[in-house]
Amino acid sequence: MKTDKYIKNYIGGALIPPDSGEYIDNISPPTGEVYSHIPDSDESDIQKAVEAAERAFPDWSTCGVEKRYRILTRIADIIEQNLDDFAHAESLDSGKPITMSKSVDIPRAHANIRFFATAIMHFASESHHMEKNAVNFTLRQPIGVVGCISPWNLPLYLFTWKIAPALASGNCVIAKPSEVTPMTAFLFAQACEEAGLPPGVLNIVHGLGPKAGEAIIKHPKIKAISFTGGTNTGREIARIAAPMFKKLSLELGGKNPNIIFADCDFDKMIFDTLRSSFSNNGQICLCGSRIFVERPIYEKFKEEFVKRTQFLKVGEPFSPVTDLGAMVSQSHMEKVMSYIELAKVEGGEILCGGKPVEMEGRFEKGFYLRPTIIEGLDPYCRTNQEEIFGPVVTIMPFDTEEEVLEYANSVDYGLSCTLWTKDVSRANRMAEQIQAGVVWVNCWLLRDLRTPFGGVKNSGVGREGGLEALRFFTEAKNVCIKY
Repeated sequence: MKTDKYIKNYIGGALIPPDSGEYIDNISPPTGEVYSHIPDSDESDIQKAVEAAERAFPDWSTCGVEKRYRILTRIADIIEQNLDDFAHAESLDSGKPITMSKSVDIPRAHANIRFFATAIMHFASESHHMEKNAVNFTLRQPIGVVGCISPWNLPLYLFTWKIAPALASGNCVIAKPSEVTPMTAFLFAQACEEAGLPPGVLNIVHGLGPKAGEAIIKHPKIKAISFTGGTNTGREIARIAAPMFKKLSLELGGKNPNIIFADCDFDKMIFDTLRSSFSNNGQICLCGSRIFVERPIYEKFKEEFVKRTQFLKVGEPFSPVTDLGAMVSQSHMEKVMSYIELAKVEGGEILCGGKPVEMEGRFEKGFYLRPTIIEGLDPYCRTNQEEIFGPVVTIMPFDTEEEVLEYANSVDYGLSCTLWTKDVSRANRMAEQIQAGVVWVNCWLLRDLRTPFGGVKNSGVGREGGLEALRFFTEAKNVCIKY
């Protein structure tokens, strides 16, 4: 797999420049410098991709699950065989530590593809017998041409999470990766070429959301949209797509609570809480940014959590000892810093972090921020209600289950929650009442690809993962045969 200074779109089985000939600078977060250029695609490129997808759909949708399985598993094999190339591109593009790219992002990407390539082989139809009268059975048929739009925080991980079930179920895809982190999508196109994916089955169009992304959402021939990203963008997508009666899957923002009871396994809890707070610089929608600790262990927790956070190594992503790499962009780092300043205004005390890291040499212009812990804020202040999406957490004590449930459910979001307790009855009581699509008990980010994934409230609409994804990318048709 080879990176290129000028990234190309992948349309109709070929890597081609944008129709306009215009490009956007792609800045590497570790260095803060332009290192490549991405197509500034528009409606013309999307139209070309849709036409290619329409040509490919009749054969791809009827070629059989075995053929789709073989091609998809070949793509997964190519990604796995080129782990180092993909991981280096991911870290250069996003700023995340190379250790994370190698152990999380790229392995999960080829696992996504293998999972759905296999799942489609076992995706069964239902039948319903009307005694002495008729038999009903359900056909699950691909929708046609669908759109997949993925975010910048887990670029290939989430790109494949959407594309794989769409392709496995027989659809043809128009996919747009984030313009902030486009390189592994470009390498993915090369893997598809090498694997022999038929032309037009997958089309990858790079560019900005208001141009290329909006053209996907508005196109009348694109019948479904799967999107992961910010809540405001999701709201705009729904505004445009709903009157067109498109199917929508929207995985949006989060402001997730981490609830720690005094009877927890303290050592395991503190280890995973460090992970859930600062993995990928807190740039994961599932990170626990509001930490509620039962009062009897609050001071012990605070002392240990601050100490361990101060030991985290912030540095250039390609060092094996780096814990936190660069933030994804200068504008995003400035946004996160603005929330740290807001927290001070709201009465918060910065226990550690809160400042940029001064780097040297080729990394001195990069976007590095120390992980930040804030104490003393009201649970209902803006810092505790709005998504920050960075290495910033707040810690607060609580006394009762009822109190912490009210705090946890007070936000507009409902993506995930983590509970730490040895009391099984309490865990079940709390899980039942937490307003979230995912509840982890005594763990964090432990994912089974068979389970449904998504949020409630402003965290999204619909579910991804497992059979839920295959159902989303197919239409159910009931066939009734009277006898």
